[in-house]
Amino acid sequence: MKKIYLILVLLVILGVFGIFYYSHQVNYPISKKSNQLEFTIEIGQSPKKIADSLENSEIIRSAFWFRYYLKKEKLSNKIIAGTFLLSPDMSIKEITKKITSLETLSNESQITIIEGWGAKQIGDYLEIETLCKSDDWWNLISNYSQNFDFLKSKPFSANLEGYLFPDTYRIYENADCEDILSKMLNNFDQKLDEKMRKDIQAQGKTIFEVLIMASLIEKEVRSVEDMKIVSGIFWDRIKYGQALESCASLAYILGENKTVYSQEDTQINSPYNTYRNKGLPPGPIANPGLNAIQAAIYPQYTEYNYFLTDPETGQTIWSKTFEEHKQNKWKYL
Repeated sequence: MKKIYLILVLLVILGVFGIFYYSHQVNYPISKKSNQLEFTIEIGQSPKKIADSLENSEIIRSAFWFRYYLKKEKLSNKIIAGTFLLSPDMSIKEITKKITSLETLSNESQITIIEGWGAKQIGDYLEIETLCKSDDWWNLISNYSQNFDFLKSKPFSANLEGYLFPDTYRIYENADCEDILSKMLNNFDQKLDEKMRKDIQAQGKTIFEVLIMASLIEKEVRSVEDMKIVSGIFWDRIKYGQALESCASLAYILGENKTVYSQEDTQINSPYNTYRNKGLPPGPIANPGLNAIQAAIYPQYTEYNYFLTDPETGQTIWSKTFEEHKQNKWKYL
């Protein structure tokens, strides 16, 4: 009886292990890297040849489990010939869904999210493109609860402003808001590499704080070099207890960009007003691109303490002293 009991226990353990192992093979991709490849399935091509080709292209880890999943779900005869965009960051389940549901390249559209766009601006754009209603987008990013590591430092009350990575995306015609958001967050997860995360932690900062700073930098200046210098100025102001005095924060509050902001503007009662409040604002004011994020992590410290943008040329004008800055304001603004 003891032997029978032990055998039953072992069978149960093996069964549970088998279930978890199968789930891992089917639901987890071979890599986190999004490296999209055009994959063509010919008319009459067998599931075995398709599976072997996927494995040889390093899109899946196992041809066997791919074929097993097709057979188990009775999808072997539902594969559609055509050209598909596939990636190693897709699971067997996701790949199978693509190649059995007419999601070929001909059914894709392209969208471009611009650096510095706000979450609402992205929602309005997606609605114009008839991909996702703006209200649905806002509700989704305001109540998102998936467990990405990079979201751990985000306050529970904050939405996903700052994490919606600007880039060009290929979107299926039948994609919904969640599909689009998933692409953006997975892209962010890839672009914010391990070294950057470790460097943020080594500096005693959080990813959320870096994104707040990056969003200000993104809206303040244009070039990569200017971004690094502004980052140094802003982090120094925080270090020495000075207000950031970022015009980008005033533009965010007012909803408009001005060449010159009035004294009244600088006194607006808002936690995002970096003229009245020291330190970082409570959250990102936009969605920064990779250059701004890197500038926030790797600032360049100079002798400059002030800056402004020439409205005619877009050139950044630097100043070492406040008196010099006042003269530049009179000259350029």
